[in-house]
Amino acid sequence: MQKPEEHTGSYYAASAIQGIEFPALAGDVQADICIVGGGFTGVATALELSERGYKVALLEANRISWGASGRNGGQLIGGISGEDRMIAEYKKKTGKDVSELMYEMSWSGNRIIRERIKKYDIQCDFKDGYVDVGFKPRHLRDFYEWEEDLKESEFPHEIRVVEREELSSLIGTDLYYGGIINMYNGHLHPLNLCLSEAKAASELGAQIYERSPALEIVHGAKPKVKTGAGSVEANMVLLSGGAYHRLERQSLGGKLFPAGSYIIATEPLGDELAKEILPSDYAVCEATNILDYYRLSADKRMLYGGRCNYSGRDPLSIKATMLPRMLRAYPKLKDVKVEYEWGGKIGIVINRVPMLGKSTDNVFYAQGYSGHGVNVSHIVGNIMADAMTGTMERFDVFNAVPHIPIPGGQWFGNQMVALGMLYYRMKDLLP
Repeated sequence: MQKPEEHTGSYYAASAIQGIEFPALAGDVQADICIVGGGFTGVATALELSERGYKVALLEANRISWGASGRNGGQLIGGISGEDRMIAEYKKKTGKDVSELMYEMSWSGNRIIRERIKKYDIQCDFKDGYVDVGFKPRHLRDFYEWEEDLKESEFPHEIRVVEREELSSLIGTDLYYGGIINMYNGHLHPLNLCLSEAKAASELGAQIYERSPALEIVHGAKPKVKTGAGSVEANMVLLSGGAYHRLERQSLGGKLFPAGSYIIATEPLGDELAKEILPSDYAVCEATNILDYYRLSADKRMLYGGRCNYSGRDPLSIKATMLPRMLRAYPKLKDVKVEYEWGGKIGIVINRVPMLGKSTDNVFYAQGYSGHGVNVSHIVGNIMADAMTGTMERFDVFNAVPHIPIPGGQWFGNQMVALGMLYYRMKDLLP
């Protein structure tokens, strides 16, 4: 059994809220629902269920938010990957059009996070403001279509297209052809959000255990999840370990593949340089398939990430990989010190539709957000709380989409994913 690990050496870990820790499981406990995985999905579900009065036990192999939930770019972006596929598959199977339901779901994560920040006084450096940016005229045309669609849907928040000159004045670089601002999106400190949500769930009665890897599920009318030092017996189990857990391989094997994503953080830039680099203080994300994303931290560091690696191999130097990307957009940062570099694994699904389902009648799973986890994990937390307590409507929309396993093991699967991404890279290069 692998020894539990501490948080990676990221800027987030260095600036994390201190004192939010939980014991390892020792002995046998009982709960209404056992959750395996202490990232955003597991913690969001635990908090939702605890608010409803259910007895929850959560097992985390390492530390709360140890994986992608505590290492990501900190961008809160509405939407769910694969929305059109879900709508089409559900209509094919049931004859029902769930377009309006999908639209409501796609923005509900933004609402849930805002409500929790306010309700539990969560200090996670949350800030409104986000812009998708594009390199080509076709990206700008897409932005105008998107703006029109949202306005027709009576989207109640500021959204508008900006062309090159105005965009440059907002984000301090003329690298891009245009962009679309969305003020309902934003950015935050993801590790502090997840830690604070775990603290809130614990205060409501959730039993949270760190350094407690789940080793086995004993199936039955009341499944039992075993660790090295104890067990949790519950009516229902939720697997939410994303790219890291290896349980229920018969149901889940070959359907989810870990891909690496990487971030560097500079030293604090100071107010003057930060104002030159990103005057708007928006989060920025490129509207390409192989993309970079970046933003300023609360203490005015540039956090620059991207270059998702689908092969399963990490770069020898994250800084050497990411620094030229950052200087491409912001050459003024050439003399600024990079103080942190880190990476992690995100769960990629071939068809890009999040995987929500059941391996047995009382063992559920939720994983595979393909890089859109901050928003989607909170949507899923609410959906899974509903599903495990008997309300299946939204769960069924996700579960209607088939996920076909790739045979040949993880290595072969990652190579297939990497090969597939070459196609999308070629699409990025088209005019």
